[in-house]
Amino acid sequence: MTVTRVTPRVAVGKEPTVATRRLLRLMRTGATDRAIARELDVSLRTLNRRIARLQSLLGVQSRFQLGVLAAELRWLAVPSQAVGERPSGSR
Repeated sequence: MTVTRVTPRVAVGKEPTVATRRLLRLMRTGATDRAIARELDVSLRTLNRRIARLQSLLGVQSRFQLGVLAAELRWLAVPSQAVGERPSGSR
């Protein structure tokens, strides 16, 4: 098995959009595609196209790789929360 390091093809400042972050957060919950599509108010076909676009953008072949790379790129972090900062209301 050959392991290849993925180099994302992402334009700086364009991704992740609010919609991309929302999609990734919903995928992270383990919800079904149908439930995610319903939550985003899109068809299953549109959802699958959005996921395929993200996979292509990041140069990955699977949803697992998409999740790992999104986490490495800190796309799953809350944008207004600095590294090491606790969410408001926590001690």
